[in-house]
Amino acid sequence: MKTKGLFWTLSLLVIASMVLAACAPTAPQAAGESEPEVVIETQIVERVITATPPAVEPPVYEGPYEELLRAKAGEFAGTSVTIFGNYTAQDEAKFRAALLPFAEQTGIDVTYEGSADFAQLITVRIEAGTPPDIAEMSQAALMSSLASEGHLVALDEFMDADQLQKDYMESWLNLGTVDGKLYGIFYRANTKSIVWYPVPQFEEAGYEIPTTWDELIALSDEMVANGHTPWCISMEHGSSTGWLATDWIEDVLLRTAGAEVYDQWVNHEIPFDAPEIKEAAGYVEEIFFNSDYVYGGTDGILNIWVGDTQTPMFDEAGPQCWMHRQAGWISDFFPEGVEAGVDADYFYLPPIKEEHGSPVLGAGDVVVMFNDRPEVRAVMQYLATPEGAMVWALSGGLIPANRNVPLEWFGNPLDRRQAEILKEADVMRYDASDLMPPEVGTGSFWTGMVDWVSGQKDIDTVLQEIEASWP
Repeated sequence: MKTKGLFWTLSLLVIASMVLAACAPTAPQAAGESEPEVVIETQIVERVITATPPAVEPPVYEGPYEELLRAKAGEFAGTSVTIFGNYTAQDEAKFRAALLPFAEQTGIDVTYEGSADFAQLITVRIEAGTPPDIAEMSQAALMSSLASEGHLVALDEFMDADQLQKDYMESWLNLGTVDGKLYGIFYRANTKSIVWYPVPQFEEAGYEIPTTWDELIALSDEMVANGHTPWCISMEHGSSTGWLATDWIEDVLLRTAGAEVYDQWVNHEIPFDAPEIKEAAGYVEEIFFNSDYVYGGTDGILNIWVGDTQTPMFDEAGPQCWMHRQAGWISDFFPEGVEAGVDADYFYLPPIKEEHGSPVLGAGDVVVMFNDRPEVRAVMQYLATPEGAMVWALSGGLIPANRNVPLEWFGNPLDRRQAEILKEADVMRYDASDLMPPEVGTGSFWTGMVDWVSGQKDIDTVLQEIEASWP
């Protein structure tokens, strides 16, 4: 089909050129300085350029979104829409490529600008009276603040509620809702409840994938008995150090206390130091504080950079640690020559208490609207449809929040399995620290985890101090 070929030619050219530009050498180094290495970027370029998308026809949109239908009929041709967000490098390239079919079909000029300083710059632009038409962000709490302050356009009037119910888990819709009104549509999901492992060595050692928490601990003990160190865990991340431990506690809390308690905790309807939180921390402590379990012990947890956590797993002498609980994006940081899906794979972090089922901890990127015009509505509607995720899903690296994106669209089998985990989850909850007030979520919670793991304070003191910091 000619249209499909055009979309793919444009999309892959944009992806390749954007990522190549991101990886281009910087200015020449002064004498005596070494050239910077760009191993990860080079791998990404090769993966993108050589990707062969499955034979998928772009869908013909016949849904309920009025402005999207009018846009595809050419009614808004010649208009323009601006999007500002935190997608940069390869993510920026792929997002731009995902917008190309819409621009081609509608004649609307959609421009995207990405910045690593998005959270700071969006505030500056709002205060200057020059917000973008649409913003993409990873901070659900920021979305809520902007909505509460009256900066965002409520979407209920033009986003069909029945269609949204079909396309999204209730959790995503609730996260996009502030004071009873819908302000955000989640575009990209991030599955955190997975554990990576080295496939050939795992199979050679005869280790089996655990399906319960007891089996996970038994597997850890079996590895120790075999002279192996089970866990790769680290959380050094500059000023953001500590978030890794918060993720662990959140994932465990969903498995030990359930979604209702998790929501109460996030909303401060129960104190931060409630017994359920301490219980979850106890499960985490069982792993973190066992020197036989963790590569480098607590010193390693504190001092190894998060992007290098899994590097010992791929040591030439054999795995120095065997399991790494981390989101799907970590594969971008694998050492050169390590192929995700071949040399490393993942399994679902097992449930703990049967009554709480199989929950998933995740995060995601939400799109919001500042300026209400028909063409802007059309872009928002496009991003809420499976079609809006098609190009990026096919090229790899996107787990759409829209659950009706066909699984056959996923060009990367690891992405497909993460999408299946989300679809099959009994419940999904967003990263708690990203939902809490910043004084807590990215403040005392992060620093408290460092105090705890370093042994400066016990868990009771840490939880009490975080509770006292709640604004």
